[in-house]
Amino acid sequence: MKLTGTDILRLIPQRNPFVMVDEFEATGDNAAQTALYVRTDNLFILPGGTLTETGLIEHIAQSAAALAGYQQKDQAHPQIGLIGEVKHFECLRRPKAGHLVRTTITFVFSMGNVALVEGRCCIGDEVIANAKLKMFMQ
Repeated sequence: MKLTGTDILRLIPQRNPFVMVDEFEATGDNAAQTALYVRTDNLFILPGGTLTETGLIEHIAQSAAALAGYQQKDQAHPQIGLIGEVKHFECLRRPKAGHLVRTTITFVFSMGNVALVEGRCCIGDEVIANAKLKMFMQ
């Protein structure tokens, strides 16, 4: 089941203009595919129209939040999460306004309110960024 638009707001605590996930589709119990349409009005866009590395990390984190929200869809409100640690972040290329970034998110390990997350961002078949995040969920 693919979610878009306001349906994604049921999964994540962020609200506009800070929403960094435009599509969500669960691909397994601990994995999902998300998408971000990079727009010129994005808060993480540089004057030349390029998304910052911080924007890519935030997109990965919100993708993880969307997966957590999907897993706990019976809750009235999405959980608030915090990035505790970013490890092995690699940005091979920053996307520009107009690009569609597709991200694969996987929960590698979860215990209590801590989750270890891997994210891989692509434009088409080209990997543009990878990261491992430690997330703390309230």
